[in-house]
Amino acid sequence: MAKLDPTQMADWQIAEAAEENMKSVRQLASEWGIEETELLPYGHDIGKVDYNAVLKRLGNKPNGKFIDVTAITPTPLGEGKSTTTMGLVEGLGKRGQKVSGAIRQPSGGPTFNIKGSAAGGGLSQCIPLVPFSLGLTGDIDNINNAHNLAMVALTSRMQHEAINTDEFLAKRNLKRLNIDPHNIQMKWIMDYCAQSLRNIIIGIGGKMDGYMMESGFAITVSSEIMAILAVFKDLKDLRERMGRIVVAYDRQGNPITTKDLEVDGAMTAWMVKATNPNLLQTIEGQPVLVHAGPFANIAVGQSSIVADRLGLKLSDYHVTESGFGADIGFEKFWNIKSRLSGLTPDCAVIVATIRALKMHGGGPKVVPGKPLDEAYTKSNPDLVAKGCDNLLAHIETVRKAGIRPVVCINQFKFDSEDEIKVVREIAEKAGAKVALSNHWAKGGEGALELADAVMDACKEKNDFHFLYDLDMPLTQRIELIAKEVYGADGVTYQPEAKAKIKKLEEDPESKEMCTCMVKTHLSLSHNPDLKGRPTGWTLPIRDVLTYKGAGFIVPVAGEIKLMPGTGSDPAFRRIDVDTDTGRVKGLF
Repeated sequence: MAKLDPTQMADWQIAEAAEENMKSVRQLASEWGIEETELLPYGHDIGKVDYNAVLKRLGNKPNGKFIDVTAITPTPLGEGKSTTTMGLVEGLGKRGQKVSGAIRQPSGGPTFNIKGSAAGGGLSQCIPLVPFSLGLTGDIDNINNAHNLAMVALTSRMQHEAINTDEFLAKRNLKRLNIDPHNIQMKWIMDYCAQSLRNIIIGIGGKMDGYMMESGFAITVSSEIMAILAVFKDLKDLRERMGRIVVAYDRQGNPITTKDLEVDGAMTAWMVKATNPNLLQTIEGQPVLVHAGPFANIAVGQSSIVADRLGLKLSDYHVTESGFGADIGFEKFWNIKSRLSGLTPDCAVIVATIRALKMHGGGPKVVPGKPLDEAYTKSNPDLVAKGCDNLLAHIETVRKAGIRPVVCINQFKFDSEDEIKVVREIAEKAGAKVALSNHWAKGGEGALELADAVMDACKEKNDFHFLYDLDMPLTQRIELIAKEVYGADGVTYQPEAKAKIKKLEEDPESKEMCTCMVKTHLSLSHNPDLKGRPTGWTLPIRDVLTYKGAGFIVPVAGEIKLMPGTGSDPAFRRIDVDTDTGRVKGLF
């Protein structure tokens, strides 16, 4: 294979060239230690792993070292967290380590909108790119079908209860549920950013056309079923969680679950295939598990617990990724994923870029699709130093978990030595290890300093502990996260949120549920326009959602939507197919 030059090729072209010489999925699995009967191939290049079989066989084997990759508050362009995850895996591979990665499956929303497919970039990518980006083995389709089946069950039940007598329902072994049409918890889902479907009216027509009411769509990654896929332990656990999903409330305020609608078994049937993680690889041939795909700003933001358990049994080092910045992605890894999995990290990597630090220091607005202002291409160490307040907040968050952070300066071509020196000095003074990494341009060779820093950090003893105990009242948990992680002065609650919290705090079951915050990823605060390290603000909680299946209480801060919108210059304008070869081009 000719030497790949990321400065002269688009990411999809690099991936396409690299795929000509990638390992077959059978070779990849065999080298990693997966037996032939434990691999479920989907063609030559990708497959699923029978996690039950592998974990049963290797159950007594000690776990490898566990690394979580997080970041500072990003610009709207993203700061290369997935790229760094792939680069670190490649760098550890260059150091002769048996290493694997775990990342989330990309949503069609950002893939066809602005951010791209989250495969990484340059010479640090997950391949094969096209199947990774376009549905993979169908896990997201399975979630769509399982979730929307619950909505079918709900809306059809409402229609039949509206037009039929109790005697008619009794003949069909149906109990009248008296569902309150003004207290429906679920919406329909689809895996695109479709703002026009946020709020809709359904059931228009005659009585045989359904029950007319307000409804809407959310993006698939926000579905509770996606959250369940991220945190389930085994099929029995998944089946039990599916039956606890609250879809609505009756007119007396009692929850109506998927079990009440007798649809939970059929929903689980849709999900059986999706429980096995997908196996892909880096450009340099290390194994990468792709499983689950929730965003961290509106969901739990983690790849699956099952994928991490597999990686830790099969590898000496396993690198997982948490969505967006440490204020949301790492916080949920720390207080939700680690709590539910029993797996604790040996190291956390915080990805930072000079570009983002300049923005947080007061640099001009960064707008997707528009050229960067020259402030981002000219050396300005003072502006970088001002922006390091944001980096310091994330370092402090990781240290509050009892972990030594490693700051990865993800190097861009415009970064000057003086700017890099400023970041090193400030981060090291704050107690972090620091590594400069040029994995985008050089792959594993460019990530050797990062790999060495991570291996050193993994040798250190840490004091991992949670931010809150589950017996802490919900309001105290919310305020602790707001103050200790976001830097808020306090929390305010809108009346609806306050009423829901009061009811939840009276429910003994809520004490066993984790707190999964919904907040913008573009600021430490709830306001995406507040950059750096905002002070003198309070966090407004406008609503509280309950995901009993996943085991989450979900406070919603600010005006964030569960269905994002498509921008004016979406990525789908540049995606096409070569009609001679059938190859997809222009993904990102």
